[in-house]
Formats: sequence, structure tokens, C-alpha cells
Amino acid sequence: MSPTKVGYIIMTTDERGLDRKFNIKERARNKPGVVLCSSIKQLEHLAVLNDEILNFYQDHWDQDILLGCILPWSKSGKSFIPDDGSRNYMMDKRETSCFVVRFGTPSEQFAKVLWEDDKKLCFASSANPSGQGNRGVISGIGSKIESGVDMILAADEYVASIQPNSSEQTRYEQGVMISMVDEDGVLVPEQKGQRGVLPAPTLIRKGLSVNKITNLLSDHFNSWDFRQGAYY
Repeated sequence: MSPTKVGYIIMTTDERGLDRKFNIKERARNKPGVVLCSSIKQLEHLAVLNDEILNFYQDHWDQDILLGCILPWSKSGKSFIPDDGSRNYMMDKRETSCFVVRFGTPSEQFAKVLWEDDKKLCFASSANPSGQGNRGVISGIGSKIESGVDMILAADEYVASIQPNSSEQTRYEQGVMISMVDEDGVLVPEQKGQRGVLPAPTLIRKGLSVNKITNLLSDHFNSWDFRQGAYY
């Protein structure tokens, strides 16, 4: 378990860990975890992208803004998923997952070592019972998670430093999530400066830095949608 910009997450690399994660979170198994990407280059290895989406990610990377997008897995990306049943946990029926960047220095370092040293993927979800927040403090993860993980990296001060002017009631406990696929899991088309191109990127979950992200959405895409709670 490790800290991020929006609280603590459970991290794992294989089917055994994924199974434990769903169990201790008491989370529905049709909701796959996210894939943590420690670089844009890794993202390009794992997911299907077009130039507009890649440039959108790059701006978030350069500005150190937490971002997660629903994308299809590339053929090369699928080859890195352990052949142990992990795919059943990490993909939905459309073979898409949420690929996240800039999630916070401590967890980024874990993901970087796993990828660069062993080409292992890092799967994650929030360290709290499903539907509840951990408030960015170890005491908020719950006894079942605390006793069910192998290691806990405690850094309450780091989490608090990301939103220093927020209280437990007002701080974001999740990152923004944007769907870059249609209902069948096919990547949205490039807009090439045109208006009214559909399907378009859809913001499906608000969270940390949502105002910055919507501004960047407007910079990169003339058309995009906001449907809070759609899909996830």
C-alpha cells in the first residue's frame, strides 16, 4: 500500500494480488483497477493512442497533473499482462482499462522500478472499502485492508501537502477520469481542429485538478462531454 496525490492505494502486479485486493476492498469484480504508468513512453507501449490523446497526456505530464483515461490495450501492451488470470481483473468486456499518469512521487517510484527493472505492470485502486474514502490518512484505510496487505508505506504528510488548503470534507480523494473510447471500446476519432466530431472525449469522474484538466480538454479538443458517473 502506497500514498498518492489523492490518498492511499493498494498496488499489486499479478492475479493473486488482484484477487486479494478485490476481497479486502469488498469491491465488485466487474470494476477493474487502474494501470499506473511511470512514463509517457510506458503509456505508449501499453495503450492504443492517437496523436491528439498523446499530446493531451504529455501536457499533463509536463505540468505534473494527475490524469486517468479509459483506453484500449494495444497488442504489445497485452503481452505484458501476466498470463495468470490478471486480464480478467484488469480489463472490462471491451478490453479497456484506465491508464493513469502523475499519481504522486512515492507510488511513481514503485511503478518506475517495476517497469524499468522487470517490465512488470503496476495495478492499483484506492485503499479503502469500496465506496468509502480513506481521507489520505492511514487511520482511514480500515482494519481489513490494514491486515490484508503485505506492506504499508505511510506518508500522511505527503498526501496532505498536495491539497494544503483543503479539509477532510473538501479535499478530493480521487483523480479525474476521462473516457477516450466509444461504447464498444474503440478509440474516439481525432478532431483535427473540427467542431462537432463524435464520439468525443468524455469526463466521467471529477477529482483533483478538475479545473485545470477541463481547461486542457478545451485546448486540445473542440468537442468533449461531461457525464459524471458514466461507465465507472
